[in-house]
Amino acid sequence: MTTDAGSGRLIGGRYRLCERLGHGGMGTVWLAHDEATGRDVAVKEPRVTDTLTQRERETAYLRMRREARAASRIRHPAVVAIQEVVVELGRPWIVMEYVHGRSLADLLEIEGTIPPQEAARIAMPVVGALDAAHRAGVLHRDVKPGNVLLGTDGRVVLSDFGMAMVEGERPLTESGTILGSPEYLAPERALWRPAGPESDLWSLGVLLFEAVEGRSPFRRRTTLSTLQAVVSDFPQIPRRAGPLIPLIMRLLSKEPAERPSVRHIEQALRAVAAAGPMPAEPPSVPPPARPNRRRPWWRSTPP
Repeated sequence: MTTDAGSGRLIGGRYRLCERLGHGGMGTVWLAHDEATGRDVAVKEPRVTDTLTQRERETAYLRMRREARAASRIRHPAVVAIQEVVVELGRPWIVMEYVHGRSLADLLEIEGTIPPQEAARIAMPVVGALDAAHRAGVLHRDVKPGNVLLGTDGRVVLSDFGMAMVEGERPLTESGTILGSPEYLAPERALWRPAGPESDLWSLGVLLFEAVEGRSPFRRRTTLSTLQAVVSDFPQIPRRAGPLIPLIMRLLSKEPAERPSVRHIEQALRAVAAAGPMPAEPPSVPPPARPNRRRPWWRSTPP
C-alpha cells in the first residue's frame, strides 16, 4: 500500500483512496476501491492551493464539473466512462472507470518509439473517440500521449476532458490565456483564433509523430519558442514513420481546412495497421519543398 498523503480516505461515503495514479495542473487522479460494489475505480481530485482566490477556486470546481459533463455526453468505448461526481467538503470529485494499464506517454518513455503499424493501431480508437466527441459538441483540446491510456486487455482509451470545450457553454478561460500543452496545441489555438474539430486532429498528428520519432516536432526549450514553432515552423518529415508519413504531414497542415477528414484518417490508419512489419530501414524521403515567397498565412491577418 502506498504511503501517499490522503490514501485510506473515504470519499462520498464509499470510495476508499488507495494510491495516486498521476497528477497534473487541474487535479490528481487516485486509484480507489468502491466499497459499495467491490470494484476499483479512478477518482479525480481537484487541484486547489491556498494561493488561489475564491473566484479561482470556483472556476476550478466548475471546470471539474464541466469535465464530467463533457465526457458523459460521449458514448464510445474509447472514451473513459464517468460514474458520478461526488462532493466532499465542498469540492467536486469525479469518479470514473479505472483502466488498468499505462499511458502512451509511459510506453514511449520506456520504449522510445513504436513501429508505424502499432502507432496506427493505437490511433484508430482515438480517432473514433474524437469523432464521437465532436458529434456530441465536445472539443477535447488536450490530445497527447499522456491522455491516451493503453489497457492491459488491449483497449485504448482517450481520457482527461479537463480542457474540453462543450458546445453551448461559456468559456472558463479569459481571452488571451492558452490552456493545454504547447507542443500539441494547434496553430489556430496558439493564435487565439476559434478552434474546431480540426484542432484536435492537429494534436493527433503531433501524437503520431512523437510515437514513431520519440519526440514532438515542435518541442523547444521554452514555452514561447514552442508556440512560435507551432505557428511558423514546418515540421521535418519523420524518418521512421514509413507509410504514416503522408497522413502525419497532412494532419500538421497549418490551415485547418487542409487537414484530412475523420473518414480519410480512419482509412489511412486501417491500411497502415493491417500492413506487415516495416523493413529495418524505411525508404529515404526527399526533403520537403521550400515554401513559396508569399506572405505567411499567420501574418496575413492583423493582430
